[in-house]
Amino acid sequence: MLSLLAASSAADPIYWSDLGLRPGIELGFFTLRYYSLAYLFGIFFAWWHTSRMLREPGAPMAQRHADDLVFYCTLGVILGGRLGYAMFYTGGETGIPSAFTDFSGDGFISWKLLRLWDGGMAFHGGLAGVAAAMIYVAWRDKLNFLRVADYVAVSVPMGMLLGRLANFINGELWGRPADVPWAMVFPGADELARHPSQLYQAGLEGLALLIVMLLLFWKTRARYRPGLLVGVFTLGMGIARFVNEFFRQPDAQLADFAARTGLSMGQWLSIPLILIGLIVVFFALRTKPLASGGVAPA
Repeated sequence: MLSLLAASSAADPIYWSDLGLRPGIELGFFTLRYYSLAYLFGIFFAWWHTSRMLREPGAPMAQRHADDLVFYCTLGVILGGRLGYAMFYTGGETGIPSAFTDFSGDGFISWKLLRLWDGGMAFHGGLAGVAAAMIYVAWRDKLNFLRVADYVAVSVPMGMLLGRLANFINGELWGRPADVPWAMVFPGADELARHPSQLYQAGLEGLALLIVMLLLFWKTRARYRPGLLVGVFTLGMGIARFVNEFFRQPDAQLADFAARTGLSMGQWLSIPLILIGLIVVFFALRTKPLASGGVAPA
């Protein structure tokens, strides 16, 4: 892959098909898809890393709460991601999202909303699902929601990193036409060289934000300011997604929407994240930090 990147130029784009990528590992009777592995490893990393964080002073919850959060947040990602995609990315001519009304699919499940294997998961919906899961666990166990969210937010970018890499391996969610030396021709699109926007997202929404969050938790006292970590995550993810959308090709069914409004659906949905992140960070920095034991000093 590196030799292909080095030899590429604007006049001679990289062909994604020449990279020899496959969507998964062939096991004979079925294909273990990298996208599924990305979910599994992202969830495992979140559980493992959160468990490590809870062993540090000032933890706002016990291990049993982390175990419950993994379960409910996984449900939130799947249900929220699917419902978010259905609501914002499948608008029908009647104004009602087609995923809620389309029963024409082939196979043993004909309702489009339930056909997860046909694609369609929205990051913003998944994020809302995770937020709902955290709210429920914090309410049920009488935990401080902001501090729970702080600990969960630190590990989330790993899932974004792995998910976007899986998108690239699948040759999906490609970028806009481009003439940069690393532009690629994706067989699922057309013959135009395009931005490999999946890699941009993996780098900015995934790796860069993960490094920031890990440094804030392990090298500073940010965890003693309730809301600071989740505020930085929300702000950073909103900005990263807004910027990356300039390079990502809008969904075909929303191309007219992007042309009319000047921004893609992903950008419009990222604006509230940026505003919420700014507000949460502002108030977190103005609030008196907790003592090392997690209790507000007198």
